[in-house]
Amino acid sequence: MVLSVVAAAFILILPVELPDKTLFATLVLATRFAPLPVFVGVGTAFAVQVAIAVTAGSLLSLLPAALVSGIVALLFLVGAVLLWRSANSGPEDGGEAEQREKTPFLRAAAISFGVLFAAEWGDLSQLATAGLAARYDEPLSVFVGAWAALLVVSGLAVFLGTKLADKLPIPLIRRVAAVLFAVFAVVAVVETVRQLVG
Repeated sequence: MVLSVVAAAFILILPVELPDKTLFATLVLATRFAPLPVFVGVGTAFAVQVAIAVTAGSLLSLLPAALVSGIVALLFLVGAVLLWRSANSGPEDGGEAEQREKTPFLRAAAISFGVLFAAEWGDLSQLATAGLAARYDEPLSVFVGAWAALLVVSGLAVFLGTKLADKLPIPLIRRVAAVLFAVFAVVAVVETVRQLVG
């Protein structure tokens, strides 16, 4: 495992996921069920989604280096544009807080898994994870970094509840994430050009 790759994945995924629909879905789940089963269900869903993204990105690494760099640049550029454009929109899941239900642990965890597993498909963090896995030949390191970032966000959402959404400057977080995506896109473009020229 390469710690610099773990750190890169963590630093990229964390700000992308903070203002995301999955954060708000987790907040809503945490107001409805006990914290521990929500965290277990959400964490498991994230683990499966990150594994899928890393596998897809690792398959991309079998292609020629210049083509992979170009694909990675495109993924990050699309992510940057989507994040920047969404910076002025509010939370994507603004449901009312419901009374906590006395739901069995496994049922609450399964519901949390299902909600987050469905919500994460095609998400920016999944695209970023696939891009990182394609860029670096370190699938385990990308997995650990991305999953750790997603678990931190899940933990914040579950254990701090709805107060977290009120205190975060969501447009600013989205713009910072967009800038990070743009920087990664520029780095990938430079690498693509270097591969083509060299």
